[in-house]
Amino acid sequence: MVNRLGADVVDAHSHIGAMEAWKFYDLKEPVKPTVYDFPDRRAYLGHIDRLGVQRALILPNYGIPVQEQPFSLNDVVLDAVSSSDRLIGGLWVSFLPQNKDLTLKALENAGEPGIVALKTTFLLGGNPNPNEWDEQTQEVAEACFAAAEQHDLVFHFHTSPGGSSDISNFIPLVERYGMRAKIYLVHFGGGVSGHIRLVPRFLDWVEQGYRVYTDTTWSIGFGARWLLTEIEKRGVGHDRVLFASDEPWSDFESEYAKIAAAPVSEELRKRILYQNFLELYGQEG
Repeated sequence: MVNRLGADVVDAHSHIGAMEAWKFYDLKEPVKPTVYDFPDRRAYLGHIDRLGVQRALILPNYGIPVQEQPFSLNDVVLDAVSSSDRLIGGLWVSFLPQNKDLTLKALENAGEPGIVALKTTFLLGGNPNPNEWDEQTQEVAEACFAAAEQHDLVFHFHTSPGGSSDISNFIPLVERYGMRAKIYLVHFGGGVSGHIRLVPRFLDWVEQGYRVYTDTTWSIGFGARWLLTEIEKRGVGHDRVLFASDEPWSDFESEYAKIAAAPVSEELRKRILYQNFLELYGQEG
């Protein structure tokens, strides 16, 4: 493996598994907007070898409106993490009552070696705001958080501007569960409004003892720069941001450039690119 990055780097959030083309929105023909994907562990390891990435956390690939699809890739994750000590992974779960059986089946593997996370999204329905959950949703959510607590799993949540995934809907979730479980806000709000709402609040949460984490994938221009400079200004949160690529839904090079070019100390840059991952997931250096 040749490291062409000039630094020790891990990838704290990317996706494994093939996904079919789909007629998104009003398109006339199915498309695969990511162009490529990583169907199995061999393809994924080849990908990080080409980049010079040492270790990675993998999650089921998703994006089409088929509830069962990401669940079907939990076995791909389990195979990968059991076959390579460079990979750790997360299991797909859902708070939707219609997915209760699939979620409970996934949680049966929560204690497997190499499984360190859970992942869900509200792009496929539902809302992260616990104040809007019905009794059935609450039951499934509690099962997920109980597994996260029992097995010390990091709970990854997709965030993006507008709709159910808007960061405003995650504020009550973090404040209800963020002392009990580690909550990882993927994409740091995912856009301008999310960044502006989240930067001060995220660091307030850290100071208040909430177990919150994030990465800067999909962040807009100023987003990563503001977050990282605020961390150094306030002196908190240096251990709560991880580098990630979100491949194949983003691209590694542009996500890396955000961290490499940020006007912050090399010490903080090293923590984000490498050390925070090792500390959060108990990996040896």
